[in-house]
Amino acid sequence: MAKTILVLAALTLLAPATLSAADATTAKPYVAARGPGGKPDLNGVWRAFNRAHDDLQDHPARAARAFREGPHGPVPAKEVVALGAAGAVPAGIGVVVGKEIPYQDWAKKKKAENQASWLTADPEIKCYLPGIPRATYMPFPFQILQNEDALFFSYEYAGAVRNIFLEDPGPAPIDSWMGQSLGSWEGDTLVIVTTGQNDQTWLDRAGNFHSEALKVTERFTPIGPHTLQYEATLEDEKVFTRPWTIRMPLYRLVGDDAILQQFNCVEFVEELMYGHLRKEPLE
Repeated sequence: MAKTILVLAALTLLAPATLSAADATTAKPYVAARGPGGKPDLNGVWRAFNRAHDDLQDHPARAARAFREGPHGPVPAKEVVALGAAGAVPAGIGVVVGKEIPYQDWAKKKKAENQASWLTADPEIKCYLPGIPRATYMPFPFQILQNEDALFFSYEYAGAVRNIFLEDPGPAPIDSWMGQSLGSWEGDTLVIVTTGQNDQTWLDRAGNFHSEALKVTERFTPIGPHTLQYEATLEDEKVFTRPWTIRMPLYRLVGDDAILQQFNCVEFVEELMYGHLRKEPLE
């Protein structure tokens, strides 16, 4: 009797997987609701729900983002120790296809230096604009506004914006924090190529970085009524040995939170940036 129960339980566990595999072979490709110009309707407020902003790669939980040497090994840096668990880094499953970021040898060392000096080096801490692709997977939503003639991305973090060109304007006249973006459609996939970024943005809080030669090719593909498959391929011959790709789902917010709030963080870092200029600086 006990053996029979075990066999039935095993079959019950296996059945959903078997059915899912069968369904997958007969399922029709998802067809997105049509919007402006007959293209998929991407209008709405979107957000990534993952840990890519902490680190694009697989990472375990750790006590802090910045450490100093203690009597028996590293301990949280004095600047963050009072945060306790609130300053810890949660574990995350990586979003890098193939797991590895193909750094050149010198760039591996630079990435490690960035991570060690996160407290002073990460541009996010000073509220600098995040760049692409980091703006997409920060823990803040962004909004896509789309019509037949224009495509615009608005980000909650720091009020960042991107006007997506739909006709090639030529090379970017100057490097900038968010670069210059050119959009086109491949079937139901929105493809955006961004160039002309400066070399001052990072890719996450783990110190992953790029140069001003970075080219990012993003692909936004609807896979459900409120879900996009997001891919970004990064090419930078000065830093990486080959192109590499990140991949993650993005979700359209549908509740009362489907709206951008204000996070104009420049004023939040005034004490950090300029507190030392007080006539009597605070300790």
